[in-house]
Amino acid sequence: DLSRREYMVLEILVHNLGTLVTKQKLASLLSDWDAEVTYNAIDIVIHRLRKKVEQHGLNIQTIRGLGFLVEA
Repeated sequence: DLSRREYMVLEILVHNLGTLVTKQKLASLLSDWDAEVTYNAIDIVIHRLRKKVEQHGLNIQTIRGLGFLVEA
């Protein structure tokens, strides 16, 4: 079971499979007119998501200072 935000992040990462996705890009895609998404919030979502998807063969790598990379 994924939360709405986890699902959105996973969708973005899988759509960009094998390509670096920056925190800035994630924040801009996840933000809406009413609320901004902080980098800390993204880190928390990635942490939770990583635990949930590892068992399904997806590896979410953190590229320190840059962003995230998903490999199957």
